Amino acid sequence: MFSVHLLAYYFSKLKEDPTKKVDRFLYSMRLNDDQLSDVSARLQQEMQDVLSSRSSAAESIKMLPTHVCSTPDGSENGDFLALDMGGSKFKVLRVKVRQQVGKKGGVEMEEQTYPIPKELLNGKGSELFDHVSGSLKNFVDTNNIDLEKKHPLGFTFSFPCHQNTLNQGVLLNWTKNYRARGVQGKDVTRALMESIQRTGGMDVELLALVNDTVGTMMTCAFDDPYCEVGLIIGTGTNACYMEEMRHINLVEGDEGRMCVNTEWGAFGDDGALKDYITDFDRDIDAASATPGKQIFEKLVSGLYLGELVRLVVLKMAKQGLLFEGHVPDALRTKGKITTAHVASMEQYKDGLRNTRAILVDLGLSPSDDDCVAVQHVSTVVSFRSSNLVAAGLAAILTRVRQNRKLKTLRITVGVDGTVYRTHTQYAKRLHKVVRRLVPDCHVRFVLSESGSSKGAAMVTAVAQRLASQRRQVDEALSSLKLTQEHLGYVKSRMRAGLEAGLKSQGPSPVKMLPAYVYRTPDGTEHGKYLALDLGGTNFRVLLVKINSGLRRSVRLYNKIYAIPLEVMQGTGEELFDHIVQCISDFLDYMGMKNTRLPLGFTFSFPCYQKAIDTGTLVSWTKGFKATGCQGNDVVDMLREAIKRRNEFDLDIVAIVNDTVGTMMSCAYEDPQCEIGLIAGTGSNVCYMEELSNVEKGDGEEEERSSPNVRMCINTEWGGLGEDGCLDDIITPYDSAVDRESLNQGKQRFEKMTSGLYLGEIVRQVLLDLTRRGLLFRGHVTEALKTPGIFHTKYLSQIERQVYDRLALLQVRSILQQLGLESTINDSIVVKEVCGAVSRRAAQMCGAGMAAVVDKIRENRGLDHLDVTVGVDGTLYKLHPHFSMVLQDTVRALAPQCQVTFTLSEEGSGKGAALITAVARGGQARP
Repeated sequence: MFSVHLLAYYFSKLKEDPTKKVDRFLYSMRLNDDQLSDVSARLQQEMQDVLSSRSSAAESIKMLPTHVCSTPDGSENGDFLALDMGGSKFKVLRVKVRQQVGKKGGVEMEEQTYPIPKELLNGKGSELFDHVSGSLKNFVDTNNIDLEKKHPLGFTFSFPCHQNTLNQGVLLNWTKNYRARGVQGKDVTRALMESIQRTGGMDVELLALVNDTVGTMMTCAFDDPYCEVGLIIGTGTNACYMEEMRHINLVEGDEGRMCVNTEWGAFGDDGALKDYITDFDRDIDAASATPGKQIFEKLVSGLYLGELVRLVVLKMAKQGLLFEGHVPDALRTKGKITTAHVASMEQYKDGLRNTRAILVDLGLSPSDDDCVAVQHVSTVVSFRSSNLVAAGLAAILTRVRQNRKLKTLRITVGVDGTVYRTHTQYAKRLHKVVRRLVPDCHVRFVLSESGSSKGAAMVTAVAQRLASQRRQVDEALSSLKLTQEHLGYVKSRMRAGLEAGLKSQGPSPVKMLPAYVYRTPDGTEHGKYLALDLGGTNFRVLLVKINSGLRRSVRLYNKIYAIPLEVMQGTGEELFDHIVQCISDFLDYMGMKNTRLPLGFTFSFPCYQKAIDTGTLVSWTKGFKATGCQGNDVVDMLREAIKRRNEFDLDIVAIVNDTVGTMMSCAYEDPQCEIGLIAGTGSNVCYMEELSNVEKGDGEEEERSSPNVRMCINTEWGGLGEDGCLDDIITPYDSAVDRESLNQGKQRFEKMTSGLYLGEIVRQVLLDLTRRGLLFRGHVTEALKTPGIFHTKYLSQIERQVYDRLALLQVRSILQQLGLESTINDSIVVKEVCGAVSRRAAQMCGAGMAAVVDKIRENRGLDHLDVTVGVDGTLYKLHPHFSMVLQDTVRALAPQCQVTFTLSEEGSGKGAALITAVARGGQARP
């Protein structure tokens, strides 16, 4: 009975649909989406591990840095030679790239293919490269290429290389039947150039060595700027893509992107694909020239697909599932079914007829079902290939999208290779599965029309463009970079300015205004004080409660009021009426309108003082232009405005500069604080000077001659350079900013160091670089031509991105807000410009501070000075590097001074109240 059932089962299988029979036989080759997603995740993890050096590249994919950091942008121009070496033949090309105004550049190519004799593939490496060099010389001569000038050369070399630079590469191992001796572990570019020198008669400069995959990406990127992935699926397989520099541990730098050659053919060499390898794959691997190596390539590439089909068909025939068990010798012979046969069998209309012809050539007499079954074997094998390649691409695309923190990614994949080109179904299957695996990526596939050969020339063209642009950008920024000699010069000019400003006779750009503050707080101050703080577009009113003794503390209550532009630039009467209106509102808010409080007025503009409660405005700065104020006592103007309102009365005790207020605020906490620094919208310094050195101002001669009597001097150092003493370091960008300012020719030091102007200096530099075609593809937008549009806060945001994961994407976002469409390279240059401008500002402030602290030390006859600087200002507080650069500069230029910098927590308003308390002998209304 059992034999009857067995016979019935056997006959039922003989009559089974041939495709179902194959599906069951090759069940392990049919991968579902969950399995493909698993493969993709494994590859993505391996990419991450190798990039971060957590995995050995010797046992897995290589993730080789190519030092290709930019794709073409259309501005490339020139004539280039290219070599393409990777198979049994190689190409020599002449590529003419022409930039065309207003549209994409054009490319013209002349090429010639040269064979490589088989004996050279296995001979000496020097003989192989001599043959290549001789062919290059033949091409140059045949095409009458001018030998009088140096020709840039690009070299497509389709073998794994470790590169330290774009034009150097050490061969890791030969593939594709190459076995030339003495090359592995050596620099192939050096070997080529030595052969070119031996050949003679050519003046070439090898600028770039690229893999064929990289060449394919660059070829397609010339026509499609979104192309940032290259794929080869032919005799071999590989992929490359643009990786974030910060993730590549093998190269220095963390800005921008670099193309990484994955060499993904080795995926699985470490066992990562053991769950998906079939017995047929193991047979292929065992019979190969590199057992245990290039596992992924053996699953998917054209070198092995035909052999996989042969092994499957052979086993099915041996088991009686095909050809009635007949197995001819041809079917037992390796290489009798090729990948070209696989493609032919899967043709849409003629596939079955082609299948029959191929089987007949093997000495078989196939039935219709045999033909259907063998055709389906080809389909399953090639389908697995396209599915696995799709999984690999999904890993790359997912990584790119996640790197850039995008919800959706628009990207183009440049593709080359005989499997992709000649197999009629392969590309369609690949595209469909990729889009299914990564629905959040909008992927376009572009077939490389010129293969990888043109790509080598494009890499060379891009390298030449970037090198030229780099030189020009460096030249432009060199004027903003200060040497130690420059900084010493600024220090000496500042010292001379300080000395000249203290004299009673003659004008000085550094005003050195006496503040009539003779001492810093000592802790005995107490009481309630009103403080006003005017120095920018906002105005602050504060109530300051100071406690002394064991409960020593300062408590502040304040409100901030805006000052409209029309008030800033209206009449003085309108300005002070607005100030008094704000004071009235604050006193109502605090319920203190009937209380006559002592008041300290922080007025952050240059004033000449004859006493602590008088101040004649010397000049407006920071965008203020109110008429009728310059040359008048602003304290009197405030008192007159209070009288006009007739709602309250105040006892105005002191008028102080914000810099002095900052010093006093910090001195309350640190008795060594004798210097105040403002590094914000404006730039200024004050310090405690020996009264005997102060010739200007009203002071008793007896006081002047007394030892150890000091007065705070408001330097108003922003005016340094008004006499031309800084002309040697003033750049055309500074001059352009000065011309467009409200006070042309004035405040030259401040215009190089303060937040009000740094953004505008950056805009002038960007405008110049763009007009020269070095930024934004030479497109000068209306936004870029608009003064004031590049705020100084952008410098802080952009330079902070060095340590931020979002990096240059944030820079691009800021530029987009300004209507500037930028590439990654544009963003890098913008960061460099911001860095150069802000670093120069910090260094100049540091040089000025070094002059101040050295003067204090020498005043007191000390070999060493310990002093604290109280600091306020958004530039110092918010810029990521400004404070560090400033402090480093002070240390370098004033080595005999130990300078501590302390941030003012409460700003200059608290200082105004403390000055009032000091002036009142330490007490006020309780």
